[in-house]
Amino acid sequence: MARRDLDVPSEDVVDKAKADRAERRNPFARVALFIRQVIGELKKVVTPTRRELVNYTLVVLVFVVIMMALVSLLDFVFGTGVGYVFGNGPTGS
Repeated sequence: MARRDLDVPSEDVVDKAKADRAERRNPFARVALFIRQVIGELKKVVTPTRRELVNYTLVVLVFVVIMMALVSLLDFVFGTGVGYVFGNGPTGS
């Protein structure tokens, strides 16, 4: 069961899809149908506001910085460990 009415396709859409499936379309008609469906989906896209976009960008940048620090720390730890295992001491890279 769908959570919202928007999640349930209308009967017109279902009937049209069945009719489209029933009849074989030539390649140009299929391409035209595809393009109409793409345009229909693009009309549903909601663009974020400037404030939301700045917020999302900052969240991504902070996450990337944290991940870079984590990977750098692990690289240093494993590099030092490999230096000790193979007898060269800490490499200090």
